[in-house]
Amino acid sequence: MSELRVVYLSGGVGGARLLEGLARALPAASLTAIVNIGDDFEHLGLSICPDIDTVLYTLSGLADLKRGWGLRDESFRALELVSRYGGESWFQLGDMDLGTHLMRTQWLSEGHSLTTITQRFARALDVGCSVLPMSNDRLRTRIETAHEGTLSFQDWLVRRRGVPQVVGVTFEGTARPSPEVLQALARADLLIIGPSNPYVSIDPILSMPDVRTAIAKLKVVAVSPIVGGRAVKGPLADMIPTLAKRSASAGAVAAHYGSLLSGMVVELGDEPSVHDLPVEGTATIMRTADDRLRLAQAVLQFAERISRTPGT
Repeated sequence: MSELRVVYLSGGVGGARLLEGLARALPAASLTAIVNIGDDFEHLGLSICPDIDTVLYTLSGLADLKRGWGLRDESFRALELVSRYGGESWFQLGDMDLGTHLMRTQWLSEGHSLTTITQRFARALDVGCSVLPMSNDRLRTRIETAHEGTLSFQDWLVRRRGVPQVVGVTFEGTARPSPEVLQALARADLLIIGPSNPYVSIDPILSMPDVRTAIAKLKVVAVSPIVGGRAVKGPLADMIPTLAKRSASAGAVAAHYGSLLSGMVVELGDEPSVHDLPVEGTATIMRTADDRLRLAQAVLQFAERISRTPGT
C-alpha cells in the first residue's frame, strides 16, 4: 500500500469522511484529493467553497461531524447581526468559518489561484495529503427544476432545502483542470470516486476537458452513496428516478459512471443491483472514525484484487 499513488474524487460530507479514512490508511505523499467546485458561490461579498472547506475541516479534525458541516464548537454571532440588519442569513456562516472565507476572498482579489490558496489553508491546518480544487476557473452548478425554473445550487439545496424537483443539472462556465490536477492523474495508480452525489459533486470534475481521457487509463473504484435504495445524505435518491429513469440503487450509480469503472464498493446486500462489474459488499455507512478507516481499507484491498478493465 505504501507505494500506491491514489487520486480521490470528492464532494462534501460523505466524500470527506471516506477521504479522512484513506488519509489514515495511506502515507500522506501517496494521496491526492480532487475536490468539486461546482457548489462554490459568492455570498455577502465572500467567496465560499463549501466542498473544499468540508474536506479541509474534516482532514484537520476540526469539522462538526454531528452536524455534518462547518466547524466544531462554532458560534454564529456575526450571522445574528447580519439577520438583525435585514441581511441574508439563510446560509449558515459561523464566526470561525468566516476567517476562511475572508482570507480566500482577499487572496483571490490579490490574484492568487484557488489551488495556491487551498494548499496554503491545508498547510496551516496541518493537512498531510494533497487537496486540490478541480480547477482554478469558475464553474457553477445549476439545477433545472420542474416548477421553479433554474436555481443556483445553493439556492436549491440550502435555501430551498432541496425540495424543488430536479429535472436537469447543467454547469455554467468553462473550467479547465489545473496543471496540478492533470499531473496527479498522470501519476496515479488508482482512482477512487467517493460516495458523493454523482450528478452535482462528481460530474463537474468529469465534465472538464482531458479528465475522462486521463481517468480511462486508470483502475477506477467507486463507492456507492446509495444504501438500500436510499441516499446516506442529501437528495440523490429523489434525483435518480427523474434523471436516470430508474429506481435509486447502487446499480444506478454504477450505470451513471459506465465504462469508467473497474469495480464498485456497495453496502452489503446491494451487490445484486450492480451488473457486469466486479462488486464488493461491505458496511459503507461511516458513523465513527473506525468506520471511516475500515471502509478505506476495504476499498483499497478490493482495488488491489481487481483488474483495471472489468472482465480481464
